[in-house]
Amino acid sequence: VGGSSGMGLALARRCLDSGARVVIAGRSEAKLRNASRMLHPHGVPDTIAVDVTQEDQVDRLFKQIGQIDHIVSTAADIEGAYQLLPSLELDAAQRVVASKLYGPLLLAKYGVPKLSDRGSITFTSGIAAYRPSARGSIVAAVNAALEGLVRALAVELAPVRVNAVSPGWVDTPIWA
Repeated sequence: VGGSSGMGLALARRCLDSGARVVIAGRSEAKLRNASRMLHPHGVPDTIAVDVTQEDQVDRLFKQIGQIDHIVSTAADIEGAYQLLPSLELDAAQRVVASKLYGPLLLAKYGVPKLSDRGSITFTSGIAAYRPSARGSIVAAVNAALEGLVRALAVELAPVRVNAVSPGWVDTPIWA
C-alpha cells in the first residue's frame, strides 16, 4: 500500500525483480497506472485503488486479493501537515492520523486472515518519531503512535511478524 511512488514503488520493483507477484494499492488510479508503466520492464504488478482510511475499502481489498505472503505499507497523507502549530489545520492532522495509524490498523485487521503461515506485516514509521522538528508535531506523534501499535500487534498477532521500519530522510516525491 502506497506503492505507486517513492519507497513503495522501489520496493515493488525489487519484489518484481525477485519474481514475486506484486499488488500495488493506493488511492490514485492515475498514479497506479503510471507506476504499472514504470514497473513494466521489471514485471507486471496488479493494481487496486483503495483508500486505507475507509474500512469497507480495506475489507474489499483483501477479499479481492485473496491469499498473500506479506503486507507492506508506506502510505502517508502528509499534505499540509508540516506546519507550525498555530497554522496547523485539524483536517490535515486528521488525514495524517487516518493514513498512518488507522490505515495500518485496518490493514492488519483485514489482512491477517489472508496471510500465509510465514506471512509478515511491515509498516513505515519515520525518523520524526525520534527526532521531531519544528513544523512536524503531528507527524512525530503519529509515527510514535504507529510504533506503539506495531508493538501491540506483534504481541497480539504472533506468530505473524509485525514490524515498523523507520527510515531517515529519503529523497522521494513526497518531499518535493
